[in-house]
Amino acid sequence: MLRTKARIPIALTIAGSDSGGGAGIQADLRTFAAFGVHGLCAITAVTAQNTRGVSAIEMLPAVSVRAQITAVFDDFPIGAAKTGMLGTAALVRCVRETLDRYPRIPLVVDPVLVATSGAALSHDGLVPAMRRHLLPRADLLTPNLPEAESLLDCSISSRAGLLEAAHRLQALGARAVLLKGGHLGGRQVHDVLVSEHGVRWFSHRRIAVEGHGTGCTLAAAVTAGLANGSGLEEAVATAIEFVHRALELAYRPGRGEIVVLDHLGARKEMEKTAEISRARVPPAHRSRWS
Repeated sequence: MLRTKARIPIALTIAGSDSGGGAGIQADLRTFAAFGVHGLCAITAVTAQNTRGVSAIEMLPAVSVRAQITAVFDDFPIGAAKTGMLGTAALVRCVRETLDRYPRIPLVVDPVLVATSGAALSHDGLVPAMRRHLLPRADLLTPNLPEAESLLDCSISSRAGLLEAAHRLQALGARAVLLKGGHLGGRQVHDVLVSEHGVRWFSHRRIAVEGHGTGCTLAAAVTAGLANGSGLEEAVATAIEFVHRALELAYRPGRGEIVVLDHLGARKEMEKTAEISRARVPPAHRSRWS
């Protein structure tokens, strides 16, 4: 029997296309699929890239991006949405104006500015436009340290600075901020979530590889969790574990040094761990949802 569309979680990603398949729209849709979510997309840019770098970027016109977003909202009951590479101030304004028609849809904003290879993915004026138009619409903002520094025009060099920056970003309008501390160095990676419920730190062992699409995947995993009905903190915790496992299982499909995350492998590992945990709980102590 076919499931009705109302019973299938649906999420939207508004981002650029990665011809190398490791980040952007491609990583987002693979992440949605790993979480059992039907993925929709509105493509903002077409990039020519691989594991060695970005050689060309073609931004789509705002009218095309607006038409894509409108088309999917006209047909699908979308549970959550995310943004990735927007590239220009004009596209930021377009996305904000279009999403304002759907104010109840949770929005995860991944403020993509630079590719893993170091290539710039944005034009002048993008950062001010994000501050003014996109941050106030964000239910969750997920910057890495360099992106936070660009948004705040400051330098961050410690865990204390990470927390202060997260609070400052929240003050700019985002309802919650997940600031990723991977660029601080050290054997442990520390991320901080600041929300209306307070502060929560997430720490995990650093994996010594250069991963491609980690930021996209994290934001997409949170979006999938929200589409599935999870609370924000639960969605964030699951997403961080998912990215860590996907990075542990990462592989090198091209000739470059950058590795690509194994999204489906990570999900299988998480499901296996969950099954083992359930098996260890005596039947009398399990809830009916176990």
